[in-house]
Amino acid sequence: MSKKILAFLVFLALTLSLSACNTIRGVGKDIQKGGEIIQKAAE
Repeated sequence: MSKKILAFLVFLALTLSLSACNTIRGVGKDIQKGGEIIQKAAE
């Protein structure tokens, strides 16, 4: 699986998880976790 496809799937999963998040603090944590996953996938 190419890194671009993996990054897109992670982004899609992050977007879906954000729609279920109710607080600004939770959104920030979700974005941070998503960024870490994408960063690890790019290595």
